Amino acid sequence: MPIVNRVADLHDEIKAWRQDIHAHPELLFDVHRTAGVVADKLRSFGCDEVVTGIGRTGVVGVIRGRKGNSTRAIGLRADMDALPIEEATGLPYASRTPGKMHACGHDGHTAMLLGAAKYLAETRNFDGTAVVIFQPAEEGGGGGREMVNDGMMDRFAVEEVYGMHNYPGFPLGAFAMRAGPIMAAADRITIDIEGVGGHAARPHISIDTVMVGAAIVQALQTIVSRNVDPLESAVVSITQFHAGTADNIIPQTGQLRGTARSLTPQTRDLVEKRVHEVVEGVAKLYGAKATLTYKRDYPVTRNHERQTAFAAQVAAEVAGRDRVDTAIPPMMGAEDFSFMLDARPGAFIFLGNGDSAGLHHPQYNFNDEIIPIGTSYWVRLVETALPG
Repeated sequence: MPIVNRVADLHDEIKAWRQDIHAHPELLFDVHRTAGVVADKLRSFGCDEVVTGIGRTGVVGVIRGRKGNSTRAIGLRADMDALPIEEATGLPYASRTPGKMHACGHDGHTAMLLGAAKYLAETRNFDGTAVVIFQPAEEGGGGGREMVNDGMMDRFAVEEVYGMHNYPGFPLGAFAMRAGPIMAAADRITIDIEGVGGHAARPHISIDTVMVGAAIVQALQTIVSRNVDPLESAVVSITQFHAGTADNIIPQTGQLRGTARSLTPQTRDLVEKRVHEVVEGVAKLYGAKATLTYKRDYPVTRNHERQTAFAAQVAAEVAGRDRVDTAIPPMMGAEDFSFMLDARPGAFIFLGNGDSAGLHHPQYNFNDEIIPIGTSYWVRLVETALPG
């Protein structure tokens, strides 16, 4: 079955929702306007329950099927938060908030799931319960973890959970997925360095934290190239270096920050161990002190075998079998939908955004042409999983 006719009819309305959300981006858990819009729309659709404040600012809508014989419930999740980026698209509906923009397509994800909720509440052509989940703080805040820890899965009796993300550079409206690890674990690295500050003209009586920091950055790159099995995947990236106040002062302190990514528990353990050893060893070599804070953050996003095959089947019904790739390589980006997949079986899939700027780019924009495809996928997922 291709695009659902009623969903096609709703395209302009869903697009308007998306562009309104795009114009009003909010960060992390501070998604009060977006969550309010979502909750108001879910109530107007006639959802059986609309619960706010799950995971601090998350929203959950409950839609029960027409027959009411089945006790099965499946969850569909969209993320709501934006990014701290200055938008450079020049669009009529561009961000009205300086320094914030929807540069990852969460506006589109939210709008598509709202469209599916409207359709499902109208038709109720399924037997069981659809639980629509609108999550805050995917961009580094762990909103998915907070919603799970808030008891969401048990409270709404969710048996399986599904997520979807747009994919720039992938063919417009095509789907991509894989069973097993699909996105990496993400860990946070903070390294505080203490040396001996002094005059830049007298480095011999100082311990230069800039030099120590640079040496640590270089040495950390040997972990992936020389310690990790070449057939495994890992990334260590130092992305911030803060030190110094003037060009003639050797700074007393410095700080490095970055991230480590991996796809297996064994590689994750190895990388963490070696980061500790490298930081300690290099600092000692230069006579400095270095304190490492290594925080394990998002786990690997791991798709479950049966649910991934089911998602691929539904995607093929919507887009055509030749437009569904079930063997994409894993990506080293991270997703906090991983917490939901750790709590319940399910699948995370990608929907092609076509030829657009990449995610987290100031010129990125969600492609409204894929709205009917993504919304139809959600609808058919529920109707197929919970046949009426």
